[in-house]
This record gives sequence, C-alpha cells and structure tokens, in this order.
Amino acid sequence: ETHRYIIIEKEYHPQQKKMSEFDLMYYLKASLAGGVCCSITHGALCPVDVVKTRIQLDPVTYNRGLIGGFKQVIEKEGMAGLATGLAPTAVGYFIQGWFKFGGVEFFKVQFSQSLGEQASWDNRNAIYLASAAFAETIADVFLCPLEATRIRLVSEPTFANSLPAAAAKLVKEQGFVRGFYSGFGPILFKQVPYTMAKFAVQGRAAEMIAGGMGKAVADLQGASKLGVSLASGVIAGVAAAIISHPADTLLSKVNKAGAGGSGSVSSRLVNIAKEIGFVKLATVGLGARCVMIGTLTAGQFLLFDIVMDATGAKKFHFHEPHAKH
Repeated sequence: ETHRYIIIEKEYHPQQKKMSEFDLMYYLKASLAGGVCCSITHGALCPVDVVKTRIQLDPVTYNRGLIGGFKQVIEKEGMAGLATGLAPTAVGYFIQGWFKFGGVEFFKVQFSQSLGEQASWDNRNAIYLASAAFAETIADVFLCPLEATRIRLVSEPTFANSLPAAAAKLVKEQGFVRGFYSGFGPILFKQVPYTMAKFAVQGRAAEMIAGGMGKAVADLQGASKLGVSLASGVIAGVAAAIISHPADTLLSKVNKAGAGGSGSVSSRLVNIAKEIGFVKLATVGLGARCVMIGTLTAGQFLLFDIVMDATGAKKFHFHEPHAKH
C-alpha cells in the first residue's frame, strides 16, 4: 500500500505536472516566436545597422554621428542604400532567433527540472547565464555565414546583387571556412556575453518591475505584461550593447576584405585590435549601437510574448516556492 501511495503521489505531484507542460510543442512555439521576433526587429533596424557598420568600418569618412551617417549613405547611394544587407539580416536572424530563444527556453526548463523548484529559484541567475550561453553558441553556428555575407554586402554594396550570389562569391574567393567563419571567434566573443547579459538582465529587471507593481512576472497579463516586457527589454539591451561592443567592432572589421593582414583569424584580430586601440573599440559607434540594441531588445521581448500568447503557449517563469498563494 505504501508503494502504491508513493506512485500516486509522484504521478500527481504539482511540480511534475506543471513542468510536463513544457514539451516538444512548447519548444517549437518558443523557437517560432524567437525567429519571428528577431527577424522582424533586426530587419526593421537594418538602416541603423548599415550606418553603424559604416561608422565602424570607415570612421574617417563617416564621422558625423548617427544622423549624419544616414545623410551620407542617402547622398551616396539613395534610400536603397539603407536597406543594404536586408535579406541576409532577415533570414539570418530568423534562424538565430529560432535557436536562441527556443534554446534558452529549452535549457531553462531542463536545468529547472534537474535542480527542482527551490534550487532553480535560488540559482536563476546562473541558469539564465548558462542557458543563454549554450543557446547562443548553437545559434551562432547558423548565423555566422549570413552575418559574414551581410557585412561584406554593407562594406561593398557592389559585391553582389543578391544573398545567394554574395554567399557563393564569398566561398569562391575565400573558401568555405575563411569566407563564412572568419568571424566565428569574434561573433562568439560578441554574441555569447551579449546574450548572457540580455537574458539575465531582462529576467531580473522584469522581476523588479513586476515586484514594484506588487506582482510576480508569471501573474502579469495584458498591457501590464507587455509594458514590463518593453521596459525590461530596454534595460537589458543597453547593458548588453555596452558589454559586447568591442567584439562587435572587431567582427565588423575582420569581415572587411584585407583587414588585419593575411594571416590566421586570430592574428588578424590581434592586428586590428592594436591598430584601433581598446578605447576606440569600446566607444566608436557605441551611441548608435545602444539606440539600436535597446530598441531591438525591447521589441524582441515584446514580440516574443505576443507570438507566444498567439500560439497559446504559457512562457516558463521561475517561481519562489514560499511565495505561493
């Protein structure tokens, strides 16, 4: 009888029943929401990214700031110049968003299932950081070729007429690994800390904002839920932009033809860093990037929640066991 009671208790344990809701379909919905939110936000901010990349690649020419940079691009190339690299941006970031947001949800749930509710709550910062690092690393394997193609198109608008043509030409000229993955080290160096900061800061910022409203994040609904997503996204975006900016500048430079000499990727990165200096690496284009990433991240978390709600998925949140009503 005791054995039977234990089986029944385990079968209906509320924690187990709650965690069982996060199945394959949940991860697919989270991945879809991630792909949609990243593709739309990065695509919408493509003009800002074009100007930011030009400032990083050629600060001597593009030395009038963000607004002045817009005017310079339009004067030289027309309005179409601001849409340079839109196709690889939209496609690349859909794929990246799919693996990043879907991966973060997957790893958060897996860690939480392994640790239990109390330990998960106590170690939620570490879970955010680890989940984001694992998910971003996987996502970057797929993003890197498209990002290399985008940067080449932005730095050389006449390089090719389309995404497939640019990708094929890049491989033909430099080979698969050098053409597509020269920036893999710096993209990891940029994206992994960026994503770790993005999800960890957003999670805690959302908790603090919701706490100020006298609620838990999981209890928010409607306009208040979306408002918290926006506000926490802005905070997370600015923090993540500052942390990852030096590597972002290196990534833009290393994908430019001839930058840093003709040696290995690591030696080219060292040469570029020496030429520019850390202060410029950390500050050139930073204002534009903070505007871009702050807006981008707020939009991503807002759209993620909207798409998740539209699919009927209830997002996973950490719970403090003793705070249950």
